[in-house]
Amino acid sequence: MTDSPTPFRLVLTTASSPGAASRLARTLVEERLAACATLLPGATSIYRWKGQIETADEVMLLLKTTEEQVGALEKRLKELHSYETPEFLVLKVDGGSAEYLAWLQSSVGSSPEVS
Repeated sequence: MTDSPTPFRLVLTTASSPGAASRLARTLVEERLAACATLLPGATSIYRWKGQIETADEVMLLLKTTEEQVGALEKRLKELHSYETPEFLVLKVDGGSAEYLAWLQSSVGSSPEVS
């Protein structure tokens, strides 16, 4: 396992339905902006929006990508997403198995080599 800082990122977003989440995921993976999208249905979000407390059933997406692709991923997600302000949170990946990280790297645009 590599435990030094890596160029890999986990991006969190949500979608309004399984179908919307699947379409987002497929497009982002097809366009090589994400190596993998994991869809977690059954999420309930409670949030403040335009002065009101809202509750929504959503699907959480975990998008695995590289630091290099984050900007393009955010831009494309905003173009495709049905929400006015989609969730887009980027988490640094501190480590992982060398094999998985090599696969992740090869599945998106070019990025620095994993050591």
